[in-house]
Amino acid sequence: MSSSTIAPTTVMSAKPVVLPAPDRGEDLQVRVSAPATGGDLPVIVFSHGFGWSMNGYAPLADFWAAHGFVVVQPTHLDSRTLGLPADDPRTPRIWRFRVEDLKRVIDELDALEASVPGLRGRLDRGRIAVAGHSWGAQTAGTLLGARVLGADGVPGEDLSDPRVKAGVLLAMPGRGDDLTPFAAENFPFMKPSFDRMTTPALIVAGDRDQSALSTRGPDWFTDPYFLSPGSKSLLTLFEAEHSLGGIAGYEVAETTDESPERVALIQRLTWAYLRSALYPGDTAWQAARSALEEDPHPLGKLQNK
Repeated sequence: MSSSTIAPTTVMSAKPVVLPAPDRGEDLQVRVSAPATGGDLPVIVFSHGFGWSMNGYAPLADFWAAHGFVVVQPTHLDSRTLGLPADDPRTPRIWRFRVEDLKRVIDELDALEASVPGLRGRLDRGRIAVAGHSWGAQTAGTLLGARVLGADGVPGEDLSDPRVKAGVLLAMPGRGDDLTPFAAENFPFMKPSFDRMTTPALIVAGDRDQSALSTRGPDWFTDPYFLSPGSKSLLTLFEAEHSLGGIAGYEVAETTDESPERVALIQRLTWAYLRSALYPGDTAWQAARSALEEDPHPLGKLQNK
């Protein structure tokens, strides 16, 4: 059966699943969403944008889980639900804690399986992807091989993870050279090097996404595609701002460009991309690309390399 014909299935969701994290100062809380049936399930570890939590991004998590993925959403230390004060000593390293959160989830898949009723023995550890939005996309991209440039311009530590086979990077920040003075001073970790981001990924950018952190226009968010090597795809969404139509949640106040149609396109294309990236020979991505190319009124355009 073609994977593009998979019908949605009942989803079960468990939260909070707590993973001990003594070096973090706060145990890691995650939400796990999975199809109620089936085995050998591929895994998506999702990194939320600044201030969000495991409770966000339901339009994506629900869709992916209903179509055959186990979706694990950690709550990072910057989440509004934790209320970390700005002068907390961990604040300068939150970007590193975020990366470690994603790795901890992968390290602890056995514990996650055991903690969620009905999930034990159903995960395919050979098919793991990461995804993220905004700051979460930068976090996820680090596991794909992106690095942070030091003040001397030298790439920092390699934090890539060979267990991760593919990624989806939604509204991922671009080059640090194009930060505003405020952003450069307050977010020194936003100086990515994409030179070694070799793991296959789909980058999603909105052509109306004007970041207050960048001196450039919306094309800033296409840097992860153009400046990285290897197999990559770029979905540029027409008229889309930073929320990309509303992926952060249903009826979210901070969505400035609400578009259920755009969200539906992102759901279908991200799912199809990860299906085909994790299952060589799967036809879902080719079918989704063809459907977009043949659409007389497309909501976006695709580039591939």
